[in-house]
Amino acid sequence: MINLIRQVIKKALSVRQYHVASVLCQRAKVAMSHFEPNDYIRFDLLEKNINIVRKRLNRPLTLSEKIVYGHLDDPANQEIERGKTYLRLRPDRVAMQDATAQMAMLQFISSGLPKVAVPSTIHCDHLIEAQLGGEKDLRRAKDINQEVYNFLATAGAKYGVGFWRPGSGIIHQIILENYAYPGVLLIGTDSHTPNGGGLGGICIGVGGADAVDVMAGIPWELKCPKVIGVKLTGSLSGWTSPKDVILKVAGILTVKGGTGAIVEYHGPGIDSISCTGMATICNMGAEIGATTSVFPYNHRMKKYLNKTGRADIAILADEFKDHLVPDPGCHYDQLIEINLSELKPHINGPFTPDLAHPVAEVGTVAEKEGWPVDIRVGLIGSCTNSSYEDMGRSAAVAKQALAHGLKCKSQFTITPGSEQIRATIERDGYAQILRDVGGIVLANACGPCIGQWDRKDIKKGEKNTIVTSYNRNFTGRNDANPETHAFVTSPEIVTALAIAGTLKFNPETDFLTGKDGKKFKLEAPDVDELPRAEFDPGQDTYQHPPKDSSGQRVDVSPTSQRLQLLEPFDKWDGKDLEDLQILIKVKGKCTTDHISAAGPWLKFRGHLDNISNNLLIGAINIENGKANSVRNAVTQEFGPVPDTARYYKKNGIRWVVIGDENYGEGSSREHAALEPRHLGGRAIITKSFARIHETNLKKQGLLPLTFADPADYNKIHPVDKLTIQGLKDFAPGKPLKCIIKHPNGTQETILLNHTFNETQIEWFRAGSALNRMKELQQ
Repeated sequence: MINLIRQVIKKALSVRQYHVASVLCQRAKVAMSHFEPNDYIRFDLLEKNINIVRKRLNRPLTLSEKIVYGHLDDPANQEIERGKTYLRLRPDRVAMQDATAQMAMLQFISSGLPKVAVPSTIHCDHLIEAQLGGEKDLRRAKDINQEVYNFLATAGAKYGVGFWRPGSGIIHQIILENYAYPGVLLIGTDSHTPNGGGLGGICIGVGGADAVDVMAGIPWELKCPKVIGVKLTGSLSGWTSPKDVILKVAGILTVKGGTGAIVEYHGPGIDSISCTGMATICNMGAEIGATTSVFPYNHRMKKYLNKTGRADIAILADEFKDHLVPDPGCHYDQLIEINLSELKPHINGPFTPDLAHPVAEVGTVAEKEGWPVDIRVGLIGSCTNSSYEDMGRSAAVAKQALAHGLKCKSQFTITPGSEQIRATIERDGYAQILRDVGGIVLANACGPCIGQWDRKDIKKGEKNTIVTSYNRNFTGRNDANPETHAFVTSPEIVTALAIAGTLKFNPETDFLTGKDGKKFKLEAPDVDELPRAEFDPGQDTYQHPPKDSSGQRVDVSPTSQRLQLLEPFDKWDGKDLEDLQILIKVKGKCTTDHISAAGPWLKFRGHLDNISNNLLIGAINIENGKANSVRNAVTQEFGPVPDTARYYKKNGIRWVVIGDENYGEGSSREHAALEPRHLGGRAIITKSFARIHETNLKKQGLLPLTFADPADYNKIHPVDKLTIQGLKDFAPGKPLKCIIKHPNGTQETILLNHTFNETQIEWFRAGSALNRMKELQQ
């Protein structure tokens, strides 16, 4: 009895001590990251704002709503209606990759502001071409991109932006390791910024102009997102991986099914997914058009925070956990249920990330469709699947093949997600196993995932198949070859298929033949999600902005072919847009890769005039079924799209683009909006837009308009001229008129819808959002 009493007293004292410690922790200041010790997590403000909004709405809130509404600039008065109103938000931080950071920093320099208003970082990951292997490719990239890297480093130092040098890793892995945390609102100038949702944050991809707004201390506008709930039950096991969850969801929702919505995962199944696995799922949510994706805070996130040296954030998150999970009884605009115990390994493609197949069936489908079944290259890594767990699962598969004397039949490449991952998988032996099976370890960068791949094994136009653990597989995306059939799947399935060399292999049921002639079956990988020892940080690749940057120079040579200071776009002249020439009527899918190609064009991302020479070169012209071939309405000759646009601009002819469904899906690159504006475009008229691209067009003073009746797309022909009326009375929710003038003298009138609010209309009138910012400063 006495022992029992002692135990009760001891337990009560421990609970009391924990409670006291918790209260102190709640009131303590916890830094957002190790690199910014004086910038603190404001869960107190998040809680205050959530309580204000919950009282106003008088209903349970989803996790997405808690984090988004918790960052409202004016929670007491903000009009809130999902899918309709525009929210004014105060993000916690900004992240930029080097290809988009060039234009973002050029715009920030144009603003005339002395320092960024929120913690911001630049990450050098896009300009490193995969060619020979990690160290050699990195040295080459530093040499050929020296001018750009110097600009970004000095601009970061001048304006208070942290700089991650080339070789540090892919932006989204760096963010997960250092900057993401439960409840954060982070915007990044890359479409796969939602990766941070795997750590419970709302992380949203944007264009550079949006980033400039936030860095300037201006409230950021976002249309109030709808919320799609994905309830996960059961648990992952065997060959089924986190990647299969998003491959399945992509098959259900398609590339536009998530547009205007946040995808919120919940349910008991989430506890069977690692933190980095949740990040994989959120990352590829960009492929369904979602604003972002998010998971609720749980013990898997806490484990990851502890392992990455952020136990203080985990403790704070525990205290505020009620605000980091959805309220019971909250409402979703759409609900999808997936039983993880029944989910099978998937592989999606080719040419679109929403064409979903079970791995067991893809070989049969490929033979039926005439797709090459022999796999030329297997590629693992990318921002979607380059974690320690991903590399471990792939190495576990490779190790089994090596034990039976086998190597990969296909070429095989490995891209570590960060310097920390690279150093740790080297220490723990994973990298060597992957080399031994035939792999080449590439630099810690995006590489082939974004087209930075000097591929030598095929000729352009040669039909072939590759399998990757990447996120995107649009035509020509990885190697600029339109005949490359790219499939996306999990790293372990890529590894198994690369060993077998064919899409017809199903590791769940099929056998391989070892060097000794004996048949064997690969066992599903079962490895640690995090290293047992601490992570090896590898080389120090971070540059802190100096406290005093008054003497820092940022030089842009007027003769540079890589960088160009920006000139302001012209203001609206107050008149309707008369007799617009149609530059191109696009047939079918038109992603930002079609509008502004990556790959070799990445080197011009800081030079608007030079990169404009890739405008719409990948889009298919409905008039002749060809890419980069449009009729010049004056000369009647067919020529490249950029040349025709330049001809029109030189001769004072304003023009318009006609597009199909989900125009501008894919990357967040704002060059796809800057280029048409620079070359004289005034409007883009489509059946529908992807979210980021629509916003980017508005930011640059263009008119993104949609057919009130999608069938009106068929009324317009490339030889017509268009007049857009109603701009003098331009107002939110009020359609514009479009007069179609046919060459035979007949006319038709149609209605065009838009999603402009009052602020965005001011951007149009001023010529761009940046012009409007300068007007307000005067």
